[in-house]
Amino acid sequence: MNPVWALRFSYQSEFSRGRVEPTCAATRLNQLHAYIACTDATLSTIHTLSPPAFHGARPHPAPPPMSAAPAAAAPPRRVVICGGGVVGACTAYFLSTHAASPTVPTLVERCAPACAASGKAGGFLALDWCDSTPGLSALARASYALHRRLAADLGGADAYGYRPVHTLSVCVPSVPKPASPHPMLPAWVDPSASAAPPRELGTPDTTAQVHPGLFTKAVLAASGAEVVIGEVERVVVRDGRAAGVAVKGRDGVVDADAVVLALGPWSGRLEVVSEVFDVSGLKAHSILLRPREPENITPHCLFLSYQPEPGAKMLDPEVYPRPTGEVYICGMTKEENPPDDPATITGEPNSIAMLHKIAGKVSSQLKKEEGAEVVAEQACYLPCTTDGMPVIGEMPGVKGCYVATGHSCWGILNGPATGAALAELILDGKAKIVDLAPFSPARFLKRSRRGA
Repeated sequence: MNPVWALRFSYQSEFSRGRVEPTCAATRLNQLHAYIACTDATLSTIHTLSPPAFHGARPHPAPPPMSAAPAAAAPPRRVVICGGGVVGACTAYFLSTHAASPTVPTLVERCAPACAASGKAGGFLALDWCDSTPGLSALARASYALHRRLAADLGGADAYGYRPVHTLSVCVPSVPKPASPHPMLPAWVDPSASAAPPRELGTPDTTAQVHPGLFTKAVLAASGAEVVIGEVERVVVRDGRAAGVAVKGRDGVVDADAVVLALGPWSGRLEVVSEVFDVSGLKAHSILLRPREPENITPHCLFLSYQPEPGAKMLDPEVYPRPTGEVYICGMTKEENPPDDPATITGEPNSIAMLHKIAGKVSSQLKKEEGAEVVAEQACYLPCTTDGMPVIGEMPGVKGCYVATGHSCWGILNGPATGAALAELILDGKAKIVDLAPFSPARFLKRSRRGA
């Protein structure tokens, strides 16, 4: 098993088996599709800055009057967030809703909000699957609770498909054999898809899901952040403090009192990051299918073990039905640095073909030749660090420059707590929702150029 995914399977708790009434996938389908169009329109018009809006062109609140003893701890008035994925969007939301916030943040994104991993991820949420790693456990538990709160505040069930789910571990045989239905398997999963009795990994109390792209866009829209489309080239530093960001192809600088770098695996392209720590990419493939009878697909997420043939590498694909009536299947990862432009990312044919093969073994509902519609075949890059932990905090040696990356396969889960913690750190000087010490970028200083 790829070590990056190992935390997904470290969960070993035993729960009593629960049942909830299955949610009909079709009931919210039209609402969700309408919301996609509405949110995209909102983000592309209301919250988009025109190209000349740089270097002070946007009216910011006037600075506080000068006094003999200025308040050194005054919160920044101009915060620029680099990256329109889930971490950037959540940071914008919690900055704008914080009681001490003096301004609406600006977000700089190369292509479009949720255009990379945050739009192509699975959206699976787990309360306690990170409990084996103390620092990560606190982050995940806080973020799981925030997902519930955000769903209540933003109408998440209708807006972005938030719902509790059952979660099962299923061992898929390489050669299916006739079998009787197992009581734990949902009816849409073929009985022959399970070589052994399935194991319960999560209940509706401990596992849930969102549509990641819709979630990211909904949170960003609710933040009111202004979005600049452009590629960040560098952080502008003056006298050891972040003063803004330079955007490729633009004249001038987007001014800032604080800068947040939430660029996923592209974070390491900036010198201010690369001279302290490395961020690598893990390419993950996925397909999105519309089954023959979407109304019969219940909210059961499946974590599979599948060996294509004797002696072959064991694969760990995942299957997530969505309330939009679609089923998301992912897996087939490999270490690889991402291209410069997220819009150019495509899946590798062999990996996509394997996911289709696995989907067909799980359910005849997911076979193309039996009527399943292919909605998407895609890939994205997950941000990974050398020690497997996210990096969240202020960059050493550059005041007012903050970073949040390296969340790997738990980015959608941990986005809210990461954003909330950064908002507290920026505006209050200290994160209260979670201890950020385990995630500090300063932990890499001993082996970095800046720490030499």
